[in-house]
Amino acid sequence: MKAGKTIGWMAVLVACGIGRVVMAAESGTATAEEAISKVRAAASFLHSKGTSGYAEFSNRDGSWVWKDSYVFVYDCRQDKMIAHPMRPDLVGKPIMQITDNAGKYIFKDLCKAGTQPHGGWVEYAWSKPGAGALSRKISYALAADISFTSGIQVSAGTYDETMTIKELDAVLEKMSDPSRYQAL
Repeated sequence: MKAGKTIGWMAVLVACGIGRVVMAAESGTATAEEAISKVRAAASFLHSKGTSGYAEFSNRDGSWVWKDSYVFVYDCRQDKMIAHPMRPDLVGKPIMQITDNAGKYIFKDLCKAGTQPHGGWVEYAWSKPGAGALSRKISYALAADISFTSGIQVSAGTYDETMTIKELDAVLEKMSDPSRYQAL
């Protein structure tokens, strides 16, 4: 396909709101749909495995790490990081005081978003894997239902400079309605 036709086709996709997902998938950037799917799968995994499943999420080369994203697990009630494949130095440490460069309390917002019926999104600045500088990250948070344990949440994000929270909420709404969404 010639470059002019490719650009024209991508312009149509962008105009329809699909282009960002296509471009992200091609560029190795995790999409919002992938983040939601991975987080929901992680919550389901922890529901069946319980606390014995935590170690799976600390493996940098494991199935919970893909493209430029990863799932991390934290305990909102006990204020600690449980598993993080890219930042093992955070595991076991308090999280509620962690802020980004703008002073945003990341985990206070994630813990609040994760208790919504279908989870929620939080925007903050964080280091993108493989990049030295901070990037805009928007993480999807969801509570994990684990027997005899409360306050556990799982999150994963996308490093997207253009999508708005409103657009991400629309993706979440669509994916939360089985009649409108076929799982990835």
